[in-house]
Amino acid sequence: MSYFVTGTDTDVGKTLISCALLHGFAAAGKRVVGMKPVAAGCDEQDHNDDAQRLRAASNVLASYGQVNPYCFTQAAAPHLAARFAGVRINLERIVTSCRELEAQADVVIVEGVGGFCVPLNDEQDSADLAKLLNLPVILVVGMRLGCLNHALLTVQAIAASGLTLAGWVANGVDGQMMMLDENIVALRQRIDAPLLGIVPYHQSAPDACKIAEYLDIAQPAR
Repeated sequence: MSYFVTGTDTDVGKTLISCALLHGFAAAGKRVVGMKPVAAGCDEQDHNDDAQRLRAASNVLASYGQVNPYCFTQAAAPHLAARFAGVRINLERIVTSCRELEAQADVVIVEGVGGFCVPLNDEQDSADLAKLLNLPVILVVGMRLGCLNHALLTVQAIAASGLTLAGWVANGVDGQMMMLDENIVALRQRIDAPLLGIVPYHQSAPDACKIAEYLDIAQPAR
C-alpha cells in the first residue's frame, strides 16, 4: 500500500497531501512512514523542512537518512543542487532506503521533487526513480491557471512510464482561481483515475491532519 506522490509543478502542495495521506492511513490503523528521497534547501543541521514534516506525520520512527537520503543546501533543481555540492544522485541508494522503510511500515508515502520529469542527474529523472521504485502514483494538481495542461501532460508521462496512476488530488493553491469547479470537471472527464479529494484553498498554513478529512484513502487504485 505504498505510493509515489508527484505534482503538476513545484509548490502545488505535495508535502501537505503526502502528510495528509500519512495521517489518513494512520487513522485507519496502518503503520506509516513518509519519505523525501531528494530535497533541495536545508538548514544548518542539513535537514529539510518537507522531510521533517513527513517524519512528524509518520508513526514509524525512521532515521533522517532513510527518510531523506539526499539533502542539498541550494534550493535549486535537484541535479543542479547536487552538482553544486559535488554529488551525483544515485537512484539505487534511494531504492535501498525505500525498501528498508517498506520493511518497517504498512504504507510508505514517497514524495517526489518538483514535477514528474524533473532531472535528478545527467541521465535520469524523477520518472526514472518512480519506475525503479515501481509504486502506484498519486498526482497532486495545484488548482490554478494553467493546471489543465500541466495535469494532462503529467498524466500522459505517468502512463508512458508504465506506472499506475492510483488517483489524483485537486489542491486549491489559488484562492482567486476563476471557474474552479469547471476546471475540476474538465479534469475528471479526462483523467482515467479516481479523484481522491478536493482540498480547498487555505490562507494560513493548513493542518495536514485536518486536510486528511478531505481525502478518500480507500479509493486509490493499485
